[in-house]
Amino acid sequence: MDRIHQAIFACLVLSAGLTSAVAQSTGCPNRPAAGTVVSNPLDIYSTDGVLTANFTFRSQLAAYLEECYIYQASAGPVEAPTLRLNPGDQLVLNLTNRLSYLPPPPPARSPAMAAMANMPGMTNNPCSGGTMSATSTNIHFHGLNIPPVCHQDEIITTDIENTDPAFQYKFTVPTNDAPGMYWYHPHLHGEATLQVNGGAAGALIVGGIEKTAPQVGGLPERVFVIRQQFTDPNSWIAGPNQLTLNYQPAASPSSPSPIIQMQPGAQEFWRVANATSQAFLTLAVLFGKTAQQVQIIALDGIPVTTPYEVTSIVLPPAGRAEFVVTGPAAGQAASFYQTGFNTGPIGNPNPTQELAVIQATTSAKEPPALPAAPAKATAAPKRFAGLAGLTPTTQRKIYFAEATNGSNGPTEFFITVDGQTPKVFAMSDPPAITTTVGAVEDWTVENRTGETHAFHIHQIHFLFMAISGVAQADPELRDTVVVPAWSGSGPYPTVTLRMDFRDPEIAGTFVFHCHVLDHEDAGMMAKIQVNPN
Repeated sequence: MDRIHQAIFACLVLSAGLTSAVAQSTGCPNRPAAGTVVSNPLDIYSTDGVLTANFTFRSQLAAYLEECYIYQASAGPVEAPTLRLNPGDQLVLNLTNRLSYLPPPPPARSPAMAAMANMPGMTNNPCSGGTMSATSTNIHFHGLNIPPVCHQDEIITTDIENTDPAFQYKFTVPTNDAPGMYWYHPHLHGEATLQVNGGAAGALIVGGIEKTAPQVGGLPERVFVIRQQFTDPNSWIAGPNQLTLNYQPAASPSSPSPIIQMQPGAQEFWRVANATSQAFLTLAVLFGKTAQQVQIIALDGIPVTTPYEVTSIVLPPAGRAEFVVTGPAAGQAASFYQTGFNTGPIGNPNPTQELAVIQATTSAKEPPALPAAPAKATAAPKRFAGLAGLTPTTQRKIYFAEATNGSNGPTEFFITVDGQTPKVFAMSDPPAITTTVGAVEDWTVENRTGETHAFHIHQIHFLFMAISGVAQADPELRDTVVVPAWSGSGPYPTVTLRMDFRDPEIAGTFVFHCHVLDHEDAGMMAKIQVNPN
């Protein structure tokens, strides 16, 4: 065990009793019991163009590690409410970090990984990097196209410690951001897996989708956040872990499945976020064993060009899908399923799992409905207008790679610009890419490993153009995309993405990385600097 991890372990031993006492008295709210009816998270709405909320971030080790954003509602503490804003609204989110759980050190890392760790310090400026320890945190507003600056959406140097006073996030949702589902989660490098797997994630919805997709106007709206929780938070062993649906365990047959109750044959609008740390999901609504058609309305917060029907939806970690579901007839067996995903020869298992039983009953209480559609639909916002028809100013190749030290040593994870030397990411790294506001770039992202990765870039969406050179029939805007695993022979799989750096609001330094968070924490991340024009 290196000196850094010995010191962390000593802190854990010395503070174990205090940590336990703190967790008992100031931990997380009770989460839903298995086999109960699933409800939407609490909604918090903006008023007069401003949404102000106070969150406290806490942790406890119960049956599973729980790390929670606590909002004090009138009826008591609530975990991870849905933030409801409109284009042009301002979010003022005051975060008080009171994390107390210190995990045991992870398995031995390479020297490069060990050098990434920092020992706790006595003082901290939350905007200047700080200590970035297991009880530090920050927030990323995933998918929103907002400035990469401290107090808005900056994660490279923003470090909020558990001794700091409340830290204020304050930003305006761009007036041309698309109506749809986004989400918020911790993004402290080296600790993202632990905190997100602890349950720290929630939905953020920009309203108005019924204006661009009138078919959803007036439909009951369900918000589902699929999370993971460690089966053993002290083990640090990668694996499938346990999926949850709005915090309710989805572990059938070992425990009863969550229950979704619908009126027989009802149409509903479902908004689903894959807020897991590493699970690739293939979602389906089954009647008996037959997958049903659902109508795709939006992906990653952006309405699709033309709604279309599918029988399954693939969501990488961090992906979101919004779709119309028609429920079963009364008495008909139905379920919401993860039908499994093959992540490649060395990938983690993503097995089949029933996420919920769907019960059609006339006694079902439908969730609140979206506003009625206007008489005339409006066009989607124009932030990324005309991207498909533009000529790229630059073309780049980026690749995922892994290296194992020795015959059974730790694995290093890399995301590298072709022509540069692969290295494990460190916060002190210079930008791997420098570009300028106004640039439109085509990136080919290549996977040189035997496991699937999920490519994500902050601050912008990209146009998903092709898979391994085969053009997508109808390219759509995304912020996270599957990069298929390499089989071990033949060409490396690739995705082709058109990056849009035209908006001056995103000038600054931010990151791109694999959204399998254990990979990102272990070094599969890099910086990009977008200079003002």
